[in-house]
Amino acid sequence: MRGRWLRLAHVAWVIVAILTVGVFISGIPSEFARLQTPCIDTLSCSWVPRLTAENAHELEQLGLSVGFFAAYFIAVEVTFTIVAFAIGATIFWRRSADRMALLVSLMLITFGAALTVPFPLVDLPLVWKLSAEAESFIGLSALILFFFLFPDGRFVPSWTRWLALVWIGLIVPQAFFIDWLTGLIRNPLVETSLAVGFAGSALFAQGYRYLRVSDASQRQQTKWVVFGIVAALGGSCVLLLLDLVVPRGVLASLLGTTAFFLLALLIPVSIAVAVLRYHLYDIDILINRTLVYGSLTATLALVYFGGIVLLQRVFVVLTGEKSTLAVVASTLLIAALFNPLRQRIQSFIDRRFYRRKYDAAKTLEAFSAKLRDETDLDALSDDLVGVVKETMQPAHVSLWLRPDTVSKKDEAPG
Repeated sequence: MRGRWLRLAHVAWVIVAILTVGVFISGIPSEFARLQTPCIDTLSCSWVPRLTAENAHELEQLGLSVGFFAAYFIAVEVTFTIVAFAIGATIFWRRSADRMALLVSLMLITFGAALTVPFPLVDLPLVWKLSAEAESFIGLSALILFFFLFPDGRFVPSWTRWLALVWIGLIVPQAFFIDWLTGLIRNPLVETSLAVGFAGSALFAQGYRYLRVSDASQRQQTKWVVFGIVAALGGSCVLLLLDLVVPRGVLASLLGTTAFFLLALLIPVSIAVAVLRYHLYDIDILINRTLVYGSLTATLALVYFGGIVLLQRVFVVLTGEKSTLAVVASTLLIAALFNPLRQRIQSFIDRRFYRRKYDAAKTLEAFSAKLRDETDLDALSDDLVGVVKETMQPAHVSLWLRPDTVSKKDEAPG
């Protein structure tokens, strides 16, 4: 972007940034009051974080007040919003002439405030209520456009621009709280269908772009963003499952919701790495390690708790009572299994998801072993060319060896 359009874009960005800061600060008192009041209906209890009557009673037993609960989460929300806003402002500062970077920074500065303060529930003056609605609409629109435009700022395929406009039109009732339209969309079947439709269309647009249009650098950018989103959503799903399985006390609520916001920060951080592109670190290595250690952690956790349950039952059958030896034995088993299990999981993931890398490593390993025994230079040259073709897969490969030459002074006389 250049000239007048660039200046207009900068002015619009500054206006939205000021609007976002104003709305967020004006909503803090109402948010503080909400967090001190136990939720009583489905809507208010669906927000994260929330205070239930059971949580309030537990706080009282622990000698803590609901004011502490509210102040703690206000601090968490402010920190999250500041980090997201700072990342968006940094992208704007560094790449302010790039249309895609401007859209991403606009999305990030509205992302934190919209996620932390539930605007429909806060009691704001009319001016701030209208500002909150406008800010919510801008943020949601930027989020939709991000999924259809990232990373190069073009609609691919071109007809997806009309699809993006449809989705933006559908968020108008939610952003501006048009009750009669919101009631139609809030139907569970309609709401689920719309969510699946948007996710499917966004995945199609990104998948088509990744396979047909993106170059190597853009594919790395896409991998970074997908990694951040999947890690955040995956971690949130784990927290949700733990919430359903494990009884949720007030301390668990504090830790779980804090973990939720920390996971959500992976989204703006991964986007920042992808957009700024200073050193696009090898995301494949990070994904590989995440798959390995995530699978390892889940497996060891299952073995640990399963071992405790099984051994406790054995002790109960044999002695009639439980024993701490079950915990000790399970811990020793986990320590013994860690390295062998990690190596097996690493090998499985390399074979399943990184087959080319796995095959290349095996080929180089076999060639290294052959080097120790091979004495025929011609055979070794052919093997080397074959290894390079198989592992690196170049368009053309050739091997040149400098011929042996004997200098005149080394030639034998006569």
